[in-house]
Amino acid sequence: MEMIDLYDADRVRLGKLAEKEAKMKKGEFRMVVHICIINSDGKLLIQQRSSTKKNFPNVWDLTLGGNVQAGENARKAAQRELEEELGIKVDFSELRPLYTFNFKEGFDDMFVIEKDVKTSDVKFVDGEVQAVKWASRDEILSLIEQKKFIQYFPSIINLIFDTYKTKNAFNV
Repeated sequence: MEMIDLYDADRVRLGKLAEKEAKMKKGEFRMVVHICIINSDGKLLIQQRSSTKKNFPNVWDLTLGGNVQAGENARKAAQRELEEELGIKVDFSELRPLYTFNFKEGFDDMFVIEKDVKTSDVKFVDGEVQAVKWASRDEILSLIEQKKFIQYFPSIINLIFDTYKTKNAFNV
């Protein structure tokens, strides 16, 4: 059973744990991470969620997302999740999230990194992902419109690509 730390509104650990699927009580928040890998052609590596996923089965998503487990920080969680789900090794020890989004139940630290990855080298390690492909901004926005992609605000997708264009992404 995967456990997560609980945080207060100021992002301070409360010293309490919860199961990763638990509903947050008032004043309790979780931390999640997202990793966006953009290649030198300016395309984002997207993943198709497994048909067995409880939420959004068979739907396309950003490169990766996951819960920060108990005792982890965002960097350790991003590194672990990327290796566990896609078999991609990146050292996050010197990286930091490019931005954080607050959502009703927590904090979402988003890493944007530039890295060329061959899709044929991606390993679907834990069965949470069934496919990956490189996609342009327009392709992703079209998938969102068709409801074949997680329903992120288009402005978030634009922010990811605009960040890459200004070379604010971390090159690894």
